[in-house]
Amino acid sequence: MISETSDDAVPTSKPSAVWARGLVRKFGKDTAVDDLDIDIAPGEFYGLLGQNGAGKTTTIKMIVGLLRPTKGTAGIGEHETWKDPIAVKRRIGVLPEEFNLYERLTGAELLDFAAGMHGLDRVETIERRNELLDLLDLSDAATKLVGDYSRGMRKKVALAASIIHRPDVLFLDEPFEGVDPVSARLIQRLLMRYTESGATIVFSAHEMHLVERLCTKVGIMVNGRLEIEDTVEGLRAKTGTATFDDAFIEAVGGDIGSGEIEWLHNSSN
Repeated sequence: MISETSDDAVPTSKPSAVWARGLVRKFGKDTAVDDLDIDIAPGEFYGLLGQNGAGKTTTIKMIVGLLRPTKGTAGIGEHETWKDPIAVKRRIGVLPEEFNLYERLTGAELLDFAAGMHGLDRVETIERRNELLDLLDLSDAATKLVGDYSRGMRKKVALAASIIHRPDVLFLDEPFEGVDPVSARLIQRLLMRYTESGATIVFSAHEMHLVERLCTKVGIMVNGRLEIEDTVEGLRAKTGTATFDDAFIEAVGGDIGSGEIEWLHNSSN
């Protein structure tokens, strides 16, 4: 397993867009996040990676204010999440892994509601809502109830709701899970254009090919700790692997074994 920080990381004079100091979260005797420090620069497309149970989702929830830390602190820019939660929530958008939507609203109504919660006026709300619905191929479903949407459609409209107020930082937990290839490409284009405008994106995903394509930097968690931060290219170079899949497995100390189970390969005849 690799346990180090990139030697060529360049300090930035700008305040971190996302940060955490000594972040700890315990559930009973189990420690889900263990003394985590992180700094994510403005404009970064940051992939927070790790195996199931590594602490990624718990970390994101603590930073955005959905789960109180056992110890430590976190924030967005100059605002500390648990001391200034309103200011933080104005500056972020969140797409959680499991999202609860108002199923008796139509897709258009849901986006109008989200925009209204952030104080957008009616003219701007309609303009942004229609652009997002069109960009995410949801225009034909705009008047349908969200409760009748497929999982992929629900994820897309939830993403639109999280971004309609143009937050400084967007947090996405498994944004491509359950999404068809066409929709995944639409989402990728939207997110890439968003970071090009100067916004910061933090996302957790298991699709390594998408991480490789999208991320300017990755952080890998192992057993609740942030064990390595680097670029995709830097991680491949450190591990000496040809693919990012292999680099990730090497970084987390993964053992894929032989893939052999004897009785599966024995004929029953």
